[in-house]
Amino acid sequence: MKIAVVTDSTAYLTKEQYEQYSIYKLPLSVIMTNEVYLEEVDIRSTDFFEKVRGIEALPTSSQPTTGQILSLFNELAKDYDAIISVHLSSGISGTYQNVVSVAGMMENIAVYPYDSELSCAAQGYYALEAARMAQAGASVEEIFQTFSEMRQTLKAYFLVDDLNHLVRGGRLSNGSAIIGSLLKIKPLLHFENKKIVVFEKIRTTKKALKRIEHLLAEDIAEGYPIVSTVIHGNAEAEALVWKEHLEATYPTVRFELSYFGPVIGTHLGEGSLGMTWVEDRSGSL
Repeated sequence: MKIAVVTDSTAYLTKEQYEQYSIYKLPLSVIMTNEVYLEEVDIRSTDFFEKVRGIEALPTSSQPTTGQILSLFNELAKDYDAIISVHLSSGISGTYQNVVSVAGMMENIAVYPYDSELSCAAQGYYALEAARMAQAGASVEEIFQTFSEMRQTLKAYFLVDDLNHLVRGGRLSNGSAIIGSLLKIKPLLHFENKKIVVFEKIRTTKKALKRIEHLLAEDIAEGYPIVSTVIHGNAEAEALVWKEHLEATYPTVRFELSYFGPVIGTHLGEGSLGMTWVEDRSGSL
Protein backbone atom coordinates (compact mmCIF):
# COMPACT_ATOMS: atom_id res chain seq x y z
CA MET A 1 0.00 0.00 0.00
CA LYS A 2 1.31 3.43 -0.95
CA ILE A 3 0.60 5.84 1.92
CA ALA A 4 0.68 9.65 1.71
CA VAL A 5 1.37 11.59 4.91
CA VAL A 6 -0.30 14.96 5.40
CA THR A 7 0.05 17.41 8.25
CA ASP A 8 -1.09 20.97 8.74
CA SER A 9 1.16 24.01 8.80
CA THR A 10 1.26 24.19 12.61
CA ALA A 11 3.76 21.31 12.66
CA TYR A 12 6.28 23.92 11.44
CA LEU A 13 8.44 21.37 9.67
CA THR A 14 11.33 22.64 7.58
CA LYS A 15 11.23 22.77 3.80
CA GLU A 16 13.91 20.05 3.79
CA GLN A 17 11.79 17.77 6.00
CA TYR A 18 8.74 18.16 3.76
CA GLU A 19 10.83 17.35 0.71
CA GLN A 20 12.95 14.53 2.16
CA TYR A 21 9.95 12.65 3.54
CA SER A 22 7.39 13.68 0.88
CA ILE A 23 5.04 15.12 3.50
CA TYR A 24 2.11 17.19 2.25
CA LYS A 25 0.97 20.35 4.00
CA LEU A 26 -2.47 21.81 4.71
CA PRO A 27 -2.01 25.47 5.64
CA LEU A 28 -4.10 27.18 8.30
CA SER A 29 -4.71 30.93 8.00
CA VAL A 30 -4.25 34.05 10.07
CA ILE A 31 -6.47 37.10 9.66
CA MET A 32 -5.05 40.58 10.32
CA THR A 33 -6.78 43.87 9.50
CA ASN A 34 -9.24 41.98 7.29
CA GLU A 35 -6.43 40.36 5.30
CA VAL A 36 -6.22 36.56 5.17
CA TYR A 37 -2.76 34.98 5.01
CA LEU A 38 -2.07 31.30 4.45
CA GLU A 39 0.46 30.31 7.11
CA GLU A 40 3.87 29.28 5.78
CA VAL A 41 2.70 30.25 2.27
CA ASP A 42 1.73 33.94 2.31
CA ILE A 43 3.38 34.84 5.60
CA ARG A 44 6.32 33.58 7.64
CA SER A 45 6.90 33.75 11.36
CA THR A 46 9.23 36.78 11.46
CA ASP A 47 7.03 38.83 9.13
CA PHE A 48 3.97 37.92 11.14
CA PHE A 49 5.34 39.19 14.45
CA GLU A 50 6.51 42.41 12.78
CA LYS A 51 3.01 43.03 11.41
CA VAL A 52 1.38 42.25 14.75
CA ARG A 53 3.38 44.99 16.45
CA GLY A 54 1.81 47.53 14.12
CA ILE A 55 -1.86 46.70 14.76
CA GLU A 56 -4.11 47.12 17.77
CA ALA A 57 -6.49 44.17 17.34
CA LEU A 58 -5.10 40.70 17.91
CA PRO A 59 -5.03 38.50 14.80
CA THR A 60 -7.33 35.51 14.56
CA SER A 61 -6.75 32.13 12.95
CA SER A 62 -8.85 29.78 10.86
CA GLN A 63 -8.67 26.15 9.82
CA PRO A 64 -8.29 24.85 6.26
CA THR A 65 -11.56 24.92 4.35
CA THR A 66 -13.39 21.82 3.22
CA GLY A 67 -12.53 22.78 -0.35
CA GLN A 68 -8.80 23.01 0.40
CA ILE A 69 -8.80 19.60 2.08
CA LEU A 70 -10.83 17.97 -0.71
CA SER A 71 -8.54 19.44 -3.35
CA LEU A 72 -5.40 18.05 -1.71
CA PHE A 73 -6.90 14.63 -0.97
CA ASN A 74 -8.28 14.22 -4.49
CA GLU A 75 -4.88 15.11 -5.91
CA LEU A 76 -3.19 12.55 -3.65
CA ALA A 77 -5.73 9.91 -4.66
CA LYS A 78 -4.16 9.87 -8.13
CA ASP A 79 -0.90 8.43 -6.78
CA TYR A 80 -1.62 6.91 -3.36
CA ASP A 81 -3.79 4.20 -1.82
CA ALA A 82 -4.26 5.82 1.59
CA ILE A 83 -3.66 9.06 3.48
CA ILE A 84 -2.58 9.50 7.10
CA SER A 85 -3.41 13.08 8.08
CA VAL A 86 -1.83 14.36 11.32
CA HIS A 87 -3.21 17.54 12.90
CA LEU A 88 -3.00 19.93 15.82
CA SER A 89 -5.11 19.24 18.87
CA SER A 90 -8.85 19.16 18.29
CA GLY A 91 -9.14 20.95 21.64
CA ILE A 92 -7.77 24.20 20.17
CA SER A 93 -8.75 23.96 16.48
CA GLY A 94 -11.47 22.51 14.30
CA THR A 95 -8.92 21.34 11.72
CA TYR A 96 -8.92 17.68 12.77
CA GLN A 97 -12.72 17.48 12.86
CA ASN A 98 -12.94 19.08 9.44
CA VAL A 99 -10.52 16.49 8.07
CA VAL A 100 -12.62 13.74 9.67
CA SER A 101 -15.67 15.10 7.85
CA VAL A 102 -13.86 15.22 4.52
CA ALA A 103 -12.47 11.71 5.08
CA GLY A 104 -16.06 10.46 5.17
CA MET A 105 -16.70 12.00 1.74
CA MET A 106 -13.74 10.38 0.02
CA GLU A 107 -14.63 7.40 -2.17
CA ASN A 108 -11.43 7.19 -4.19
CA ILE A 109 -8.94 6.91 -1.30
CA ALA A 110 -8.93 5.80 2.35
CA VAL A 111 -8.15 8.66 4.75
CA TYR A 112 -6.98 8.12 8.34
CA PRO A 113 -7.06 11.36 10.37
CA TYR A 114 -4.96 11.57 13.54
CA ASP A 115 -5.44 14.03 16.40
CA SER A 116 -1.97 14.74 17.79
CA GLU A 117 -3.63 16.32 20.86
CA LEU A 118 -0.94 19.04 20.82
CA SER A 119 0.84 21.09 18.16
CA CYS A 120 4.09 22.47 16.68
CA ALA A 121 7.24 20.34 16.72
CA ALA A 122 5.53 17.70 18.88
CA GLN A 123 2.89 17.27 16.19
CA GLY A 124 5.70 17.20 13.66
CA TYR A 125 7.26 14.18 15.37
CA TYR A 126 4.18 12.13 14.43
CA ALA A 127 4.22 13.29 10.81
CA LEU A 128 7.94 12.60 10.43
CA GLU A 129 7.72 9.12 11.94
CA ALA A 130 4.68 8.27 9.81
CA ALA A 131 6.45 9.40 6.65
CA ARG A 132 9.63 7.51 7.50
CA MET A 133 7.64 4.34 8.18
CA ALA A 134 5.53 4.77 5.04
CA GLN A 135 8.68 5.07 2.94
CA ALA A 136 9.93 1.85 4.54
CA GLY A 137 6.73 0.04 3.57
CA ALA A 138 4.88 0.01 6.90
CA SER A 139 1.10 -0.42 6.99
CA VAL A 140 -1.42 2.07 8.36
CA GLU A 141 -1.97 -0.22 11.35
CA GLU A 142 1.76 -0.37 12.10
CA ILE A 143 2.06 3.40 11.90
CA PHE A 144 -0.88 3.96 14.24
CA GLN A 145 0.55 1.43 16.68
CA THR A 146 3.78 3.42 16.66
CA PHE A 147 1.76 6.59 17.33
CA SER A 148 0.31 4.94 20.44
CA GLU A 149 3.80 4.04 21.64
CA MET A 150 5.15 7.53 20.91
CA ARG A 151 2.39 9.11 22.97
CA GLN A 152 3.79 7.38 26.06
CA THR A 153 7.07 9.37 25.94
CA LEU A 154 6.01 12.56 24.14
CA LYS A 155 6.15 15.65 26.37
CA ALA A 156 5.70 19.35 25.59
CA TYR A 157 5.90 22.38 27.90
CA PHE A 158 5.90 26.09 27.14
CA LEU A 159 5.60 29.53 28.70
CA VAL A 160 4.39 32.86 27.34
CA ASP A 161 5.13 36.51 28.00
CA ASP A 162 1.47 37.55 27.96
CA LEU A 163 -1.36 35.19 28.89
CA ASN A 164 -3.95 37.55 27.46
CA HIS A 165 -3.33 36.23 23.94
CA LEU A 166 -4.41 32.76 25.05
CA VAL A 167 -7.36 34.07 27.04
CA ARG A 168 -8.75 36.37 24.35
CA GLY A 169 -8.36 33.58 21.81
CA GLY A 170 -10.36 31.25 24.07
CA ARG A 171 -7.45 28.85 24.61
CA LEU A 172 -6.96 29.34 28.36
CA SER A 173 -9.27 30.11 31.27
CA ASN A 174 -9.63 33.70 32.51
CA GLY A 175 -8.72 32.60 36.00
CA SER A 176 -5.22 31.63 34.95
CA ALA A 177 -4.68 35.01 33.29
CA ILE A 178 -5.82 36.89 36.39
CA ILE A 179 -3.44 34.92 38.58
CA GLY A 180 -0.62 35.61 36.15
CA SER A 181 -1.20 39.35 36.01
CA LEU A 182 -1.64 39.77 39.77
CA LEU A 183 1.22 37.63 41.01
CA LYS A 184 3.61 38.20 38.11
CA ILE A 185 4.10 34.48 37.71
CA LYS A 186 5.28 32.61 34.64
CA PRO A 187 2.87 29.70 34.48
CA LEU A 188 4.28 26.61 32.84
CA LEU A 189 1.74 25.39 30.29
CA HIS A 190 1.11 22.06 28.62
CA PHE A 191 -1.62 20.12 26.84
CA GLU A 192 -3.96 18.05 28.96
CA ASN A 193 -7.01 16.31 27.48
CA LYS A 194 -6.32 18.20 24.23
CA LYS A 195 -6.53 21.62 25.93
CA ILE A 196 -3.86 24.12 27.01
CA VAL A 197 -3.76 24.24 30.81
CA VAL A 198 -1.43 25.45 33.53
CA PHE A 199 1.00 22.71 34.54
CA GLU A 200 2.69 24.64 37.36
CA LYS A 201 2.80 28.25 38.54
CA ILE A 202 6.39 29.49 38.57
CA ARG A 203 7.74 32.94 39.48
CA THR A 204 10.29 33.68 36.76
CA THR A 205 11.20 32.69 33.23
CA LYS A 206 14.56 31.39 34.44
CA LYS A 207 12.90 29.09 36.98
CA ALA A 208 10.29 27.96 34.45
CA LEU A 209 12.98 26.95 31.94
CA LYS A 210 14.88 25.20 34.71
CA ARG A 211 11.73 23.26 35.60
CA ILE A 212 11.31 22.10 31.99
CA GLU A 213 14.94 21.04 32.01
CA HIS A 214 14.35 19.05 35.20
CA LEU A 215 11.38 17.27 33.60
CA LEU A 216 13.57 16.39 30.62
CA ALA A 217 16.32 15.11 32.92
CA GLU A 218 13.83 12.77 34.60
CA ASP A 219 13.05 11.13 31.26
CA ILE A 220 16.72 10.99 30.25
CA ALA A 221 17.32 9.03 33.44
CA GLU A 222 14.94 6.34 32.13
CA GLY A 223 17.68 5.40 29.68
CA TYR A 224 15.96 5.50 26.29
CA PRO A 225 17.27 7.69 23.41
CA ILE A 226 15.60 11.09 23.20
CA VAL A 227 15.23 13.79 20.57
CA SER A 228 14.20 17.21 21.86
CA THR A 229 13.19 20.44 20.15
CA VAL A 230 13.49 23.95 21.58
CA ILE A 231 10.68 26.15 20.23
CA HIS A 232 10.42 29.93 20.23
CA GLY A 233 8.08 32.74 19.25
CA ASN A 234 10.40 35.11 17.37
CA ALA A 235 12.96 34.76 20.18
CA GLU A 236 15.68 32.84 18.35
CA ALA A 237 18.59 34.35 20.30
CA GLU A 238 17.13 33.26 23.65
CA ALA A 239 16.22 29.86 22.24
CA LEU A 240 19.74 29.28 20.92
CA VAL A 241 21.31 30.18 24.28
CA TRP A 242 19.01 27.67 25.98
CA LYS A 243 19.67 25.01 23.32
CA GLU A 244 23.44 25.40 23.63
CA HIS A 245 23.20 25.04 27.41
CA LEU A 246 21.08 21.91 27.04
CA GLU A 247 23.45 20.37 24.51
CA ALA A 248 26.38 20.89 26.86
CA THR A 249 24.45 19.52 29.85
CA TYR A 250 22.80 16.53 28.17
CA PRO A 251 25.16 15.28 25.44
CA THR A 252 23.19 12.06 24.87
CA VAL A 253 20.14 14.01 23.63
CA ARG A 254 19.82 15.33 20.10
CA PHE A 255 18.49 18.89 20.32
CA GLU A 256 16.82 20.71 17.45
CA LEU A 257 15.35 24.19 17.00
CA SER A 258 11.88 25.15 15.80
CA TYR A 259 9.44 28.01 16.20
CA PHE A 260 5.88 29.04 16.96
CA GLY A 261 4.60 30.25 13.61
CA PRO A 262 1.80 32.70 12.84
CA VAL A 263 -1.22 30.58 13.85
CA ILE A 264 0.19 29.34 17.16
CA GLY A 265 1.97 32.69 17.63
CA THR A 266 -1.44 34.36 17.47
CA HIS A 267 -2.33 32.59 20.71
CA LEU A 268 1.03 32.44 22.49
CA GLY A 269 2.44 35.82 21.50
CA GLU A 270 5.97 36.99 20.80
CA GLY A 271 8.73 35.87 23.17
CA SER A 272 7.16 32.54 24.04
CA LEU A 273 9.49 29.59 24.63
CA GLY A 274 8.93 25.87 24.90
CA MET A 275 10.43 22.44 24.56
CA THR A 276 9.14 19.08 23.43
CA TRP A 277 10.78 15.65 23.40
CA VAL A 278 10.05 12.05 22.60
CA GLU A 279 11.83 8.72 22.43
CA ASP A 280 14.03 8.78 19.32
CA ARG A 281 12.87 5.45 17.94
CA SER A 282 14.50 5.69 14.53
CA GLY A 283 17.30 8.21 15.03
CA SER A 284 15.80 10.24 12.19
CA LEU A 285 13.01 12.28 13.78
